[in-house]
Amino acid sequence: MNWLKFECGLDQAGAEQAVEYIIGGRAVLGAVPAQATVVAERFFDESGGMQLIIHAPFGARINKAWGLALRKRFCRSFNFELQAAATDNGLNISLSEQHSFPLADVFHFLHPNSLRAVLEQAVLVSPLFTARWRWDAGRALALLRFRNGKKVPPPIQRMRADDLLSAVFPEALACQENLPEGDIAISRHPLIREVMKDVLTEALDVDGLERVIRDIVDGRTTCLAVDTPVPSQFSHEILNANPYAYLDDAPLEERRARAVEMRRVLPEAVLGEIGRLNPEAIAEVCDEAWPDVRDAEELHDALLTLTALPATTNQELLRNNRLLAKLQESLNAWRPLFDQLVADRRAGRANMGSATYWIAAERVPAFTQIFPAARFEVSPPKLESRTVSGEDSLLSLVTGWMSHAGPVAAAQLASLLSLPVSDIDKALLRLESSGVVLRGKFSDPHSEQTEWCERRLLARIHRLTLGQLRKEIQSVTPAQFMNWQLRWQHVAPGTQLLGERGTLEAIRQVQGFEAPANSWERQILKGRIADYDPKMLDQLCLTGAVGWGRLSPHPATLEALAEGRRRVIPTSVAPITFFVREDTDWMIPRREGSEASTAGLSPDAVAVHLYLRQRGASFFADIVRDTGKLKTEVETALWELVAAGLLTADGFDNLRALIDPKRRAGQGSARSSRPRHSTGRWSLLYSGEIHDRTRALEAICWMLLRRYGIVFRELLTRETILPKWRELLITLRRLEDRGEVRGGRFVSNFLGEQFALPVAVESLRAARSQKAAAEFITVSAADPLNLVGIIVPGERVPANSGRAVAFRDGVAVPSEELTNVVRMPLAR
Repeated sequence: MNWLKFECGLDQAGAEQAVEYIIGGRAVLGAVPAQATVVAERFFDESGGMQLIIHAPFGARINKAWGLALRKRFCRSFNFELQAAATDNGLNISLSEQHSFPLADVFHFLHPNSLRAVLEQAVLVSPLFTARWRWDAGRALALLRFRNGKKVPPPIQRMRADDLLSAVFPEALACQENLPEGDIAISRHPLIREVMKDVLTEALDVDGLERVIRDIVDGRTTCLAVDTPVPSQFSHEILNANPYAYLDDAPLEERRARAVEMRRVLPEAVLGEIGRLNPEAIAEVCDEAWPDVRDAEELHDALLTLTALPATTNQELLRNNRLLAKLQESLNAWRPLFDQLVADRRAGRANMGSATYWIAAERVPAFTQIFPAARFEVSPPKLESRTVSGEDSLLSLVTGWMSHAGPVAAAQLASLLSLPVSDIDKALLRLESSGVVLRGKFSDPHSEQTEWCERRLLARIHRLTLGQLRKEIQSVTPAQFMNWQLRWQHVAPGTQLLGERGTLEAIRQVQGFEAPANSWERQILKGRIADYDPKMLDQLCLTGAVGWGRLSPHPATLEALAEGRRRVIPTSVAPITFFVREDTDWMIPRREGSEASTAGLSPDAVAVHLYLRQRGASFFADIVRDTGKLKTEVETALWELVAAGLLTADGFDNLRALIDPKRRAGQGSARSSRPRHSTGRWSLLYSGEIHDRTRALEAICWMLLRRYGIVFRELLTRETILPKWRELLITLRRLEDRGEVRGGRFVSNFLGEQFALPVAVESLRAARSQKAAAEFITVSAADPLNLVGIIVPGERVPANSGRAVAFRDGVAVPSEELTNVVRMPLAR
């Protein structure tokens, strides 16, 4: 992190984002591409083809040369022109369904001894050659840019450049059908030699590519091959490269690389599973691919596809051979149908040693080519059919089984069919060369055994795996989100906080939310802290860790003195909030000047306010002495200033004494605990300091994210001290760009952008998979979790400390169903 800041000039946020980018890419590929490490990545795209990405940070000149040479090699091997692109960090080749090969072999498609010749042939048909030809012809004055004092239009220059090229190098523009087989002989004309030199050494770096390929061949460069269900973070840049990176003529709208769907961010728990295919997806595809036989006709069709169906199985191999177990399960159900086919002479049984096979009559010639020593129990009917060789018969047999088997090892298929493994390998290699099957480690990436799978089935497995990954990050319902909120804010049973540290954490989470003063201890804090003790809150306030006060201005303080229509009336339901003093950057003053702030106050309150502005924080006795007011008058003035949002105190017991009628009146045992006896000083809530608004907006966003985990516009309906959503949205986008929060669609049924903490996304994903407990949870209507009518359907309940709302699995419970629910104690 420090190296990124000092050497690359990044700030802390940029350095963290760069580190997270590297970690995310490494989680998918297993390594970070470097000068000595090259990674080949292959994955399916939305069109059914595959994308090959070679992560090689060697620069655009070397990577473009590598891409052109590989593209030419693919063209000669598979007889298909491919789309390709190259950037400074790697190259991309779009593969179609006909391209099937072991991914690790891509590093050996080129050899340094033949590289230059292959690259020369590749650039002749690339746009790079024609562009350099026009450039060199113009520099050599072989093309006139001006004629008769007028500039020659660029289209005319291109036409004349093509005419000149056809004169000095006709093979470059000749019809492909009339060209002789083999490489195109490059003209020795000086202009052509200059063009080839410029292309190979200026636009490309053939010498650098030769060094790279030689290091790969000699083993000095580590080469890794990874098949992934989704593209890694490192591949996003190459897949979305601009047209200048293209190595062919295909336009932007026709690029196969643009058919790759990329999501923003996957949870860390999902990233840990991303390198392997979902076992449930493999099992589902295998079950779907296995023949679904319901009558004799369907069994006959299956026999035509499979060529030979073993009717006896080795019980010892059932445990380790999934395909063998599936066959054993089906044989008992198919046996009556097969007997019907035998009676109709449409199928027969053949014995080969201890093995018995079911064969359709049409496949008898092919079967006898594979098993010439087999003996039929009943001579099959002779049907006219074309003569096939033993290799073609074996290829047909393996092709049929691969279309129904799913991922299977050659040894497993050989043991099932009682054939040599070498014969099965030869057939699979032929299928691979034609693009029918792919090899890899699909069931277990750590296994040493290579598996084979038909391309169509493997693509379906990838789609199901990808669908499972998408389910992990799909949005939850409002009820699921509400049920999770009850646990995120430590209200659900078993999630409450403990002790003084838990009290501080609860206050840190709900700070900035204004609720009636008499609801904080008895309802909001008591619901979040197990065995809540008011002394813990007093300790936090007196030590300076926590403060309290009303942050929203009282309506009366916003009116001019001349109007005099409203006054500040002290009340126990005055909205106040808490704040952690070390996190007070979010507190933006919402009133300016001293005259407007005292509007609506009584003369006693104005006098006390003026005194505190002049003298600063003072004890109750000092205020009484210096203002000359009676103690009861000062108590009333202090309460009035608190209700107006102008005053706070060192301890919370100061406010507790004001809102308790018995303590305020000094009745009974409360005679010695009146407001005048509370510990601590009284002071103005705002000091008048100038705040950095950008910093304050970021602090507000962090405050909301800590409270709700996930933030969107509708969720903030009951927040009273926030700036406009437009300002918060801009700030949240900036935090997302820095990689500190995640943007996406986390809760369904709500419009607009949503942002979340990474830990909140993980927590919500884990909570969604839990079964509903059908438990009732009751909260005060003044609680921040009173989101009925906002998040979950229902009639809105006013934020009154004397009312409550209940939830059952995140769904609001109607009031008529609350008769048997034990309610939480409400404020007096």
